[in-house]
Amino acid sequence: MRVAQIGSGTPEIAVLAGVHGDEPCGVRAVERLLEERPTVQRPVKLVVANENALERRVRFVDEDLNRVFPGDPDAETHERRLAHRLVEELEGCLTFSMHSTQSYADPFAIVDGVDETAARLCPQLPVTAMVETENFAEGRLMTEIDTIEVECGQQGSESAAQNANRLMRAFLTAVGVLPGDTVSRDLPVFRLTDVVPKEPADTYEVFVENFTEVEAGAPFAAADGNEQVADESFYPVLMSPYGYRDVFGYAAEKLEVLESPAAAD
Repeated sequence: MRVAQIGSGTPEIAVLAGVHGDEPCGVRAVERLLEERPTVQRPVKLVVANENALERRVRFVDEDLNRVFPGDPDAETHERRLAHRLVEELEGCLTFSMHSTQSYADPFAIVDGVDETAARLCPQLPVTAMVETENFAEGRLMTEIDTIEVECGQQGSESAAQNANRLMRAFLTAVGVLPGDTVSRDLPVFRLTDVVPKEPADTYEVFVENFTEVEAGAPFAAADGNEQVADESFYPVLMSPYGYRDVFGYAAEKLEVLESPAAAD
C-alpha cells in the first residue's frame, strides 16, 4: 500500500485507487495528481491499495479486497491483512474509491445509501447514474468507511483512465480540496434488488443494456444458447457475459431522479 498527501494538516478527504490490481485507471489519476501537486484548499490523502496485485496485473492475490472488510491483521490472506490496514489508514476520511468494469463504458457512482452526502456530491460528478447497494455491500469498504465508489469505464481502456481523472477532480472540487466550481446534473438513482445468476456453460451472451429497463417476458441473456427470460421487469446493473464467475450481474429498481438546482434568473 502506498500513501501520500497533498496539503498540510490532518486530511478528512481521501482518494483511493488500485483496490483491484486489474483496474489501473484510478492509479493513473492519482499519479498524475501527485506529479502536478496542485495548490489545495484543504489536505487530501491519496492511497494506492493493492500494490501486489497491481504488479501482477491480477484482480487480487488471494481474495477480492473489496469483499473482505473490515479485514484481520492476523489473517492468512494478503487482502484481509491489507483491508485491516486500509480501514486504519482511511478512518475519519470521506473516501473516493475509483474502479472500472467489464460491463459498462459510462461512469456511474455506487453508494451504501442515499444519504445527505451522496445526494449532495454525486450529482456534481460526471456520472450517468447512482446505484444504492443496500443489501449487497457486505465486505465492501463502504461498510466501514464513508465511501463514494465510482466505476470509471471499461477495464483497461484509455477512456476509463481519462474518466478517472475527470471524476477525481470533480470530487475534489465538490468537497473543497481544489478551487473552482462543479456542474450539477439530473441523476437517476437505482437500488440493487437481486443478483442475476448464470449456470455453468462454455459461452454466455447478454442482450440488454445496463440501466435500460428489461420488461417482463423479455429474454435478457443466454448460457450456451439457452435464453433466460425476465420473470418481472428490472433494470440491469453491472451485467456482462464474463464480468463475474457465477452471475451475469445485478437486477435493480429505479428509485428517483435527483434534480440539479434550477439556474438563477
